Amino acid sequence: MLRLASLLYSLISTSLAGSFIVVSLVAGFTTLMPILYAAAAGFVLALPVSWLVAKQLYNDA
Repeated sequence: MLRLASLLYSLISTSLAGSFIVVSLVAGFTTLMPILYAAAAGFVLALPVSWLVAKQLYNDA
């Protein structure tokens, strides 16, 4: 399950980080630090999300 979670992490983390960056830019934060914080939040939040998705995929199989 760890291999599946790590594969999912590579997809989910980029999606979440990109979404958080877009939200940060739309909110008016155009300097470097808020954009980096948004990207880091996306990468950190993707860890439990990818683990939960992998767990659901294994439970359904």
